[in-house]
Amino acid sequence: MDLEDGCFAVKAARKAIEAEVLGASPELLFPPIFDRESGVFVTINTYPEGDLRGCIGYPDAVFPLKDALVYSAQSACHDPRFLPLTKREAEECTVEVTILTPPAPMDKAGLPQNIEIGRHGLVIQFGRRRGVLLPQVPVEWGWGPEEFLEQLCLKAGLPTDAWKLKEAAIFSFEGEIFHETEPNGIIVRG
Repeated sequence: MDLEDGCFAVKAARKAIEAEVLGASPELLFPPIFDRESGVFVTINTYPEGDLRGCIGYPDAVFPLKDALVYSAQSACHDPRFLPLTKREAEECTVEVTILTPPAPMDKAGLPQNIEIGRHGLVIQFGRRRGVLLPQVPVEWGWGPEEFLEQLCLKAGLPTDAWKLKEAAIFSFEGEIFHETEPNGIIVRG
């Protein structure tokens, strides 16, 4: 996705967030590139601190990108880890959109050394439990590949070494990240 489309994605997510906190429906007209199915996450951060305020998305391509983007933005306002986002917070937060490649199975024999920090996002599937961490998360926290896997397990509500078990499936994906530099500010890639 080029920068122009990435900027549009972030602006659309912001409009969906602002409409959600007002109890309204966003009125958005998307370019055709947003008709393709794609996984996406919308992250809301406090500004200027950069603390997480909400992050919800779809790792799998189950909806057209335009729908997944709006659903993710609306849902991020109600991330269960936090109180619902207020209108004032929405105005003062920054918005980030991560557009994902389809998750692909990883060869567990090559773990953790085949994980590229900053490039790979991870999904663990273990029975009915599932956890997802975006590619930027281990960079932000300074994790190496093994700690990334351990934190992924914790996110799924599993023991930290569950990724080693035969029943655990590990998938990787990549993400194109676009974010505001300040609330309603310039949008950049990465």
